[in-house]
Amino acid sequence: MAAAADISPQSYYIQHHLVHLNNIGEKQSAVANFAVINYDSLFWSILMGAIVLFVLWRAASRATSGVPGRFQMAVEMLVDMVEDQAKSIVPNETSRKFVSPLALTVFLWVVLMNTLDLVPVDLMPWILKVTGLGAEHGDPVYYHRILPTADLNITLGMALGVLLVVLYYGIKIKKPGGYIKGLFTGPFHASGIGAVILAPANLLMNLIEYAASTVSLSMRLFGNMFAGELVFMLIALLGGAWSGFNGASLGLGLGHIIAGSMWAIFHILIVLLQGFIFMMLTLVYVGQAHESH
Repeated sequence: MAAAADISPQSYYIQHHLVHLNNIGEKQSAVANFAVINYDSLFWSILMGAIVLFVLWRAASRATSGVPGRFQMAVEMLVDMVEDQAKSIVPNETSRKFVSPLALTVFLWVVLMNTLDLVPVDLMPWILKVTGLGAEHGDPVYYHRILPTADLNITLGMALGVLLVVLYYGIKIKKPGGYIKGLFTGPFHASGIGAVILAPANLLMNLIEYAASTVSLSMRLFGNMFAGELVFMLIALLGGAWSGFNGASLGLGLGHIIAGSMWAIFHILIVLLQGFIFMMLTLVYVGQAHESH
């Protein structure tokens, strides 16, 4: 990363907040570097996942057959919503017994991780600084990004998990022989010598389809949340321009409050929408695994 003197304070602020708390102490330079571990993304994603599992476990353990309370009713509404979507996409009832809870967990997990974007961008670095964990800007512990879904490593990992579920159900429903046969016989169907000629093209098309669906699933969530995080950082620059009680500072401070409030309200819709889209695409991909070309 360039030194602070080589770039404007605004650029340095943005670049600084885009560095993860990792084992190398600087921003990852390569798109794929398996030697880098982003501790902040792992911590917050695991914590949000644990909270989701605890909430669902709590709801299941306290469920009653009588008049439900508000907490139980809210969870039941979510369960019914996901189950209705699963019924229209995944035809196999046995598969839905696993896929529906998976989709519900994925939805709540993504929504909870996305909600962390509403936490002020400077809060965690400030906490680390005042607690003495990162008093200097050069200290790698001072770097901290709280939003896991703005980390491509997290979203791609989730998409790969969905791919494994899709492959599992494809093999389970069609049997290993039928699944492998489908890779070579679709989407371009033929008979006789034509089937043999088209087999390599069919295999290539299916592999591309799996790769494209996995990448698009991860990039869609990552791109939307990363862009939202950048907007919050740009809005934070308005408040950071405060230089005293003067017209310019008061105007920028008021703009910071108004813009930040408006974007936060709009971002709530993005948080929920991206969670719903990720859940629906998970159901769609699993549903497609039950179909033949």
